[in-house]
Amino acid sequence: MKRFTLLQFSLWLLALCAGIIANVMVFHSYSVEKQEHMQVSLQRYLDSHPQITVTDAPAMAEQLFATMNLKNLWLRDAEGEVLANKTHRQNSALLSQVAQSQFNSVRSQYAVSSNGELRIEFIADLDDVAKTFEVGLLYFVLVISLLALLPIASLKTAFVGYRRHVADMISAIIDQFVSNGVVPDTSSRAFSDDSQKQRLASQISPALNRLSTYLGSQLDNIASSAVEIKKEAYKDVVTELGNRNMFVEYYERHIEHVQGDCFGCIALVRGTELQHINQRSGYQQGDEYIRSIAEMLSAVVGSYRGSSVFRLNSSDFAVVLPNIPLKEAERFANNVQSKLNQYQKIHDLTSVAYTGIVSYEQNKPLGELLANVDVAMNIAQSKQNNAWHIQRQEDMSASSNQGSQNWRKMINDLLDKQSVTLVIQAIMPLGKSNNAYSEIQARFRDEEEHILPTSSFMAMADQLGKSVELDQMIIEHAFRAMKSKNLNAQYFGLNVSAASAHDDKFVIWLERRLMKEGELAARLIFEISELGLQQNIGASKRFITMLHRAGARITVEKFGVGLTSFKFFRELKPDFIKMDASYTRGLEDDKNNQYFMRLMVDLAHRIGVKVFAEGVESQEEKHIIEQLCLDGAQGYYIEKPREL
Repeated sequence: MKRFTLLQFSLWLLALCAGIIANVMVFHSYSVEKQEHMQVSLQRYLDSHPQITVTDAPAMAEQLFATMNLKNLWLRDAEGEVLANKTHRQNSALLSQVAQSQFNSVRSQYAVSSNGELRIEFIADLDDVAKTFEVGLLYFVLVISLLALLPIASLKTAFVGYRRHVADMISAIIDQFVSNGVVPDTSSRAFSDDSQKQRLASQISPALNRLSTYLGSQLDNIASSAVEIKKEAYKDVVTELGNRNMFVEYYERHIEHVQGDCFGCIALVRGTELQHINQRSGYQQGDEYIRSIAEMLSAVVGSYRGSSVFRLNSSDFAVVLPNIPLKEAERFANNVQSKLNQYQKIHDLTSVAYTGIVSYEQNKPLGELLANVDVAMNIAQSKQNNAWHIQRQEDMSASSNQGSQNWRKMINDLLDKQSVTLVIQAIMPLGKSNNAYSEIQARFRDEEEHILPTSSFMAMADQLGKSVELDQMIIEHAFRAMKSKNLNAQYFGLNVSAASAHDDKFVIWLERRLMKEGELAARLIFEISELGLQQNIGASKRFITMLHRAGARITVEKFGVGLTSFKFFRELKPDFIKMDASYTRGLEDDKNNQYFMRLMVDLAHRIGVKVFAEGVESQEEKHIIEQLCLDGAQGYYIEKPREL
């Protein structure tokens, strides 16, 4: 459009110049002819009046100026002296001025009498003619301007309409592509009623097809990237197995909402030694322990078509065995137990893992299935090392009671025999701080002197309502050990469950024991988890107030896992907080954890609370912790747990 407008303007300008030149040339020719005619007429006049003398000059000038169209008139004698003259005072027309300047069109003309005594000099008056030419030139300009503007206006209108047609056509192409996934060809109904659309479509369709191909490839790339991202998000970092999210999605897609018949077994394998290995040998060995279990499970399920292994949490694995009856699941469990026994023997462990198995069928809710397999797990843990148990639907109620009864009997036996082993692990003071102590931890053994998994034991004790009695037994043993070994110059930490801390009878009992053992109370720091404190804030505050009243102190352990605010800690007024081990692992490479830990240290110090780190396993982690101004560090690098 711009190029056409520029072309039209150029043609208009060229035509205008040509018109002006032509008009001036015609006016020039007319002027020359007119002046020649007037000269001939005056010469004839003089020739026809030979009797005129110089004395008649004024009268003749008046007569000639009145009868002829003259602008200037001079009558001269033979010597050139002016005898008479006449002149019009009006200005010349513009065209006359242009012609005069370019061609000298209007100039003086002469006529001489036959005797040479009288000479007439004149300039013709052509202003009226020039104005007529000017009007004609104006009309010419208007006409060529109109001829130049009309195509531009009509083209713009046509362009708008054509653009609308193109937009409609492209819209039709895109609509059909969106609906059918293909670009319509030029013979489709979208273009059959318009030959111009067909031609345009034939030109545009190849480009749109290329665009369609490109978009298709981009969508494929995006889908492929999304799958890869999803795999990474659903992958466990330590074992590279699918995590809990992938297990839930797998169950919903392939079991719960699958079309047609569906059956099989799900096994829950729990590595019960993880916490013990973490505390004894460090988290790196704990990761190696978890990887070993994953490798053993993957090796066993490799012979079962369509089977899958997932890591649900830190120590639990789920194994899906599709189209496998319970009888075949027993063979699977025996194979797993055999590998676990071999690993236990090689690494000199008291146990490795336990297995619970249940069957599933279509439309079985996952929550119910996990509850059933957890019952099977509890029963397996009450048997021999690395045992397994299959939970059948018809035996669900009886099996659940059986598992609970086995654990209840085991815990009651330990309480009756007062059987507990105490180990300690020191917290090293950092910087200028001297506020550190050694944490006392409990270990339990069964009738065959095998160490029981501490986390499972404490969880079942809490579930069976035995936490208070268990904590009382541990505290009594700690008091006796401190007095018998004459550990008067040391400070010790004791773990207390949330159930005990929130139990009024236990609080009264503990206060009496601390009042009775006044010297010991001043050297005791009781540890309770952050999540445990949150369960009952009022009871937690009463428990901490009692400890302070008795001269003891309190540490909030596993800090950073819950959502407790520092306003809450200001009200409870703990003495120490112990950062959860998840913030310490790989601290030297994790800037986010470093920032969070430094922020916690600054806030805690402002309210007078000391901050410890647990799970320290390397010199690099210890160095970063020192730079972050923590008050103490605990972990395998600092000291391994040892018997009290």
